[in-house]
Amino acid sequence: MMRGLVGLAAAVVVFAALYVTGALLAPVVFALFVIAVVHPLLARLEAKLPKMVAVLGTLLITLAVVGAVSSVVVWGFSHVAAWVFQNAARFQTLYGQAAVWLEGHGFVLAGLWAEHFDVRWLLRLFQDLSGRLQGMASFLVFTFIYVLLGLLEVDAMKSQVLRLSRSGRAPFLAPALADIARKMQTYMAVRTLMSIATGAVVWAFTLTAGLELALAWGAIAFALNYIPFIGPFVATLLPTLFALAQFESWEMAVFVFVCLNIIQFLSGSYLEPRLAGKALSVSPVLVLLAVFFFAFLWGIAGAFIGVPILIAGLTLCAHHPDTRFVAELFSGRVATEEAGQA
Repeated sequence: MMRGLVGLAAAVVVFAALYVTGALLAPVVFALFVIAVVHPLLARLEAKLPKMVAVLGTLLITLAVVGAVSSVVVWGFSHVAAWVFQNAARFQTLYGQAAVWLEGHGFVLAGLWAEHFDVRWLLRLFQDLSGRLQGMASFLVFTFIYVLLGLLEVDAMKSQVLRLSRSGRAPFLAPALADIARKMQTYMAVRTLMSIATGAVVWAFTLTAGLELALAWGAIAFALNYIPFIGPFVATLLPTLFALAQFESWEMAVFVFVCLNIIQFLSGSYLEPRLAGKALSVSPVLVLLAVFFFAFLWGIAGAFIGVPILIAGLTLCAHHPDTRFVAELFSGRVATEEAGQA
């Protein structure tokens, strides 16, 4: 009983420390993830170029990719925000109609909300979101400083890890870190491929359906697909609300909502697990918990990095005999008789 209370207290202290030091720790964790993903590129460049040139080349390519994705997000949301501003009256009318319907079905507070509702809050929401995305510029600056320093230290760190493994003090560490790097690369490759596919299908669907800002919806779906659960939910809900405002038809809004959910389901729950294979098998409940937990701790960056942190933690557990059961327990796979006998 006492050990359990001590463990709970320690966990609370650790979580509080992660929350308080998020501004310092989040860029470091993000940088470690980036280093793991881009290390193959660094190795290829080092085979042909001097080390410093290879490091700078890797950093510039990474910056270009991250900057391109960030620009897509900002561009998409800025176009949607502009559309909201131009069509604010539509949303005001729809909200009034919804309030009347709710009041007619016993929701007496709906009329009070309608009197105080101002659609400008929706515009402020988009402006706040755009501000947060632009505010991540400082976060990315610190992150890429750590990436630069980390890339310069990769060889030294690798040699120290191998020394620990050969000495027997941490024999599991070298294969575990190599496995983590491989899984991070697989995770990002699969996530990027499915994000591109999802964005293209969403763009094609919204264009065919006649929904305005089809390219913006595709761009938003592409970028937000990098954040499990939260991203696809936002990328589905927003076009649904705008379809309601544009077509002034609940049937059309439901049609858009259902079709976008089918797209997201096929992408996230059918195709992606098959592309990733068993290497990235994790309990969906744990994935959802990781996304929301780290989003609470570190905001947008935490929502993105939560699943890689989870995968890294479970991989470390899988490579140590005393904690292997944790990785098996939360793998999301059905236990086989062979595994149970082992």
